Amino acid sequence: MPDVAQTPASVLREEQLLRTSPLFGGMDATNARSLISQMLRRELSKGETIFNEGDDGEAMWVIVKGKIKLARTARDGRENLLALLGVGDMVGELSVFDPGPRLSRAHAVEDSIVYELPKATLDAWLDEHLDMSRHLLRALAQRIRRTSNSMADLVFSDVPGRVAKAILDLGHRFGRMERGHVTVRHGLTQEELAQLVGASRETVNKALADFASRGWIDVHIGAVEVYEPERLRARSR
Repeated sequence: MPDVAQTPASVLREEQLLRTSPLFGGMDATNARSLISQMLRRELSKGETIFNEGDDGEAMWVIVKGKIKLARTARDGRENLLALLGVGDMVGELSVFDPGPRLSRAHAVEDSIVYELPKATLDAWLDEHLDMSRHLLRALAQRIRRTSNSMADLVFSDVPGRVAKAILDLGHRFGRMERGHVTVRHGLTQEELAQLVGASRETVNKALADFASRGWIDVHIGAVEVYEPERLRARSR
């Protein structure tokens, strides 16, 4: 990455967004810039694939613009959504630290920008900055914690509760305040939203219709407007 004094405002902003990633959590500016300078900037078109199932885990990425879907192909050929990732999220980090074939496919939901960190570059950097390993361990622990929470939701929460929690999570990551309420442009189909909460589309649609009838939300194609987040939060518990 260019020297800060010569960096355009847009690139400076991308560096700031990179610093919000768990990968850089707790790093000082010097160490962060040292690692960022070795990352490769990639612009992705909508629908472009970053990696496929079965690919080698030779790199990881940090998102600074757009959204990335993680999906897995079922035995019957259908694609099941595993996660929707946005700015600051890491993509493909697990296969970098646990070498093996990718277990999912990652592709851009919209025009996006990611910064690529090759495994070889990361390994060499860690050899020179051993004290930074704890930041990466923390980042991996956060991913495991999210996965554990999702598994617990599948066991202990009913479908409306999981739908409410998913809306709140999407709102936290992708929502914007508009006209006094939060508008969440997530870009998911109702089938994908159903996959995200581990339920059938019909059951999820029923929950969404119930929330809408109560005036808590308003549902649109690829978006939801949230009017009563506290009601959703109470229902998600």
